[in-house]
Amino acid sequence: MTEIDARALRDAFGAFMTGVTVVTTCQQDGTPVGFTANSFTSVSLDPPLVLVCLANASRNYDVFNEAGGFAVNVLSESQKDVSNTFARPVEDRFASVSWQRGPQGSPVFEGVSAWFDCAMFQRVEAGDHLILIGKVEAFENATHPGLGYARGAYVAPTVQAEALKSGELFVSALIAHEGKVLLVANDKGQLGVPEVKVGKEGASAALKRLISTSGVVAEPGFIYSVYEDAARETQHISFLCQAAQDGALSGMFTELSETTLMSITDPAVCTMLARFASESRMGNFGVYYGNQVSGEVRSLASGS
Repeated sequence: MTEIDARALRDAFGAFMTGVTVVTTCQQDGTPVGFTANSFTSVSLDPPLVLVCLANASRNYDVFNEAGGFAVNVLSESQKDVSNTFARPVEDRFASVSWQRGPQGSPVFEGVSAWFDCAMFQRVEAGDHLILIGKVEAFENATHPGLGYARGAYVAPTVQAEALKSGELFVSALIAHEGKVLLVANDKGQLGVPEVKVGKEGASAALKRLISTSGVVAEPGFIYSVYEDAARETQHISFLCQAAQDGALSGMFTELSETTLMSITDPAVCTMLARFASESRMGNFGVYYGNQVSGEVRSLASGS
């Protein structure tokens, strides 16, 4: 098995730990099994470990308790039906999804935000659940925005933005790739993130247009910051988007060093980028709500 890229794995953890996941493995005869997980988190980067929980009452208990490994599929925004299928007692759950065996042997899905193929590291009995700790042997991190779940409903981040539209609204894209962020210069030569004023097309369409104009291979991601600029009487929504590569038609992917942050003249953008640099190191992201001066960072809701 090839060596895991620790930095790329950390970025994948940070971007997708709050999404809805389907955990899979194979029976001894090769038949695939899986379930929608109610908990999934990173445990360690060295060695790279992840954790999922399985109810003792699950019909898949014996298979996973005896399995040599499992895969975690982080579902994308368009895969609500997959989540529902694997959360119900459907006879052939895998008939509804395109999949193949991952490098470690467990089923990985097409079209997901990310997948992690793991060898079994440890099993821990905890009350009415079995904790499965896996060692990540292979993973893939795509640009598809993840599917969230909170308070009994699915959360589609690009749709959320439409509900926030009021008055003059600007959308920006914090486009990241392996720890670097795409920075562009405005007409005054000042550095910042790509931003566009939202017109009649709505926030989602404006964000897609902004990404396309930037020339990066990325898709709309999660809302990362929402704030009002009282001085300019504007509202701003920034989306955290993962790029597949670091090429762009305009601007450049840049490390967020102290010198780089000092060159960002917009204090709100500078604060947001400094927060992103800090949260990237920890692999734990939140959402900022407030104005251009002060506000609060709320943790992203855990997936179910």
